[in-house]
Amino acid sequence: MLFADAEELHEHLHRVLELLLELLLFLILPRLIQRAHLGAHCRNLRLQFGIEAVQVRGESAHFGWINDGFRHGCGSDRQYYGFTVSNWSISLHTSPCLIDGRLVTDCDGDLLDVRNPATDTIVGRVPMCSAATAASAADAAVRAFDSWKRTTAAERARLLRSVAARVRADRDVFAKTITLECGKPILEARGEVEYSATFFDAAASAGELLEGSIIASRIADRRVFAVREALGATMAVTPWNFPLAMIARKVGPALAAGCTQVVKPSEETPLSASLLAECMIACGIPNGVFNVVTGDAVTVVGALLAHTGIRKLSFTGSTEVGCILARQASERLVKCALELGGNAPFIVFADADLARAADQLIAAKFRFMGQTCISANRVFVERSVLAQFTALIETRMDALTMGDPMDERTRIGPLINDDAIAKVERHVRDAVAQGARLRRGGKVASLEGLSRRFFEPTLLDGGASTMACSCEETFGPVLVLHAFDTEAEVIASANAVASGLAAYVMTQDSDRLWRVVEQIDAGVIGANDGAPSAAEAPFGGFKDSGYGKEGGRIGVEEYTRVKYVSMRVRGA
Repeated sequence: MLFADAEELHEHLHRVLELLLELLLFLILPRLIQRAHLGAHCRNLRLQFGIEAVQVRGESAHFGWINDGFRHGCGSDRQYYGFTVSNWSISLHTSPCLIDGRLVTDCDGDLLDVRNPATDTIVGRVPMCSAATAASAADAAVRAFDSWKRTTAAERARLLRSVAARVRADRDVFAKTITLECGKPILEARGEVEYSATFFDAAASAGELLEGSIIASRIADRRVFAVREALGATMAVTPWNFPLAMIARKVGPALAAGCTQVVKPSEETPLSASLLAECMIACGIPNGVFNVVTGDAVTVVGALLAHTGIRKLSFTGSTEVGCILARQASERLVKCALELGGNAPFIVFADADLARAADQLIAAKFRFMGQTCISANRVFVERSVLAQFTALIETRMDALTMGDPMDERTRIGPLINDDAIAKVERHVRDAVAQGARLRRGGKVASLEGLSRRFFEPTLLDGGASTMACSCEETFGPVLVLHAFDTEAEVIASANAVASGLAAYVMTQDSDRLWRVVEQIDAGVIGANDGAPSAAEAPFGGFKDSGYGKEGGRIGVEEYTRVKYVSMRVRGA
């Protein structure tokens, strides 16, 4: 092709460049973004995979991938949380903290990257808050407490129910955010959103039923009664495995009781907390009643625990960290609720409905790839039915689909990080070395376009009681079957660990069920139930699994103190 002069050549090249740019913006980049699940959220709680191209044909244009549709619009007058392409460079916007009713993105300058464990790509950023910023959030909670505790229980319940409704209305954006930041399969993520909403509903109902008591006095002119009052400003430290539900489990009861709260979400998964903060504002939760502070756990949690206005700590996480926090809290006699590590036994008696028990075990073991605190970690099967039960489990495991957690068909997604993969690999190697037989899985999966954090669903049987996967919480998709012969034997094995969070018993004999449940040393028992958690029930463990309860009426009462009043009555 010949051109009349250099200017015509330049114009032609300019048009070609524009066409290539539009091809990149409309066809290629959105697909790459969608494949990598890059993006975050915007203030109206709609998930955006958006880019803004500056100086396209002399004007600013916004190109956005929103859910499953693509749109193009000129102008850049809106703020988006997602990608910005400016002068051909891509940067991520920052998801905000919430302090005293203000969404804050520029707390102290430094930012924390949030990565998608399925792809190892950055999906968002949050502020790395300083100790001073954390203290300011505690100050806000203390200031807000006096007016919030005077709000009627009915009004607090109304606001909490509006939060529940808003969470349900924004189910898809919450679910996609959960999947992006922790790799939870999208179907499970949607379930977590509904589960979270039920905590707000249950707390609202329980808060309206808080009651005191009148006590019969031994003295004629004395009247004695006890009333429940809100504790004060509180703090919550939440884990990465349920980035929305664990916040809801703590903040719902706190607010229902009349307390205020500062939440420190996990560094791995802070985006859901940021979304919930925006939801709280939209629902009219008063300034300072709910606050979110992100960043380094040692810095933020240390500053909150040192604040003289904080009266309670609620923590979900490892036993090791829980012990550290309990020691720090004891310096100011701060009340604690600690939901710590588990090592749940799953017991299958020969008289159980074996098919049903197999279904419940798959649910209890492979939900979120075994990364739950009540995941079945030690499986005991009565010897006479071990072969039959093993076949049922193998059939169900073979049906588990591993892959992209955004895919509706996926049941097994990635583990949260490389350390989690290393721990699971160590547990499998140790089990085989101690005599366990590997029947399924046992290695990291190679999946095209995805990270090396996918571990095959693994089945072992046999081995010694000293195996790491028997003594420690595996937190991965590894299932180990052990045979037992007597009821007394299996109860002893179930209780032979330091933790006592959850346990499962499968039997159709009601007498046996009562006997075993009464002897198992765990705070939560699934009796023919592989998913025993419920917002209306008191959840918490025994022994090294912590103390305190969350959920239902008891969970709300944990955020109160009892005041006893003795009153003399003239003429009585």
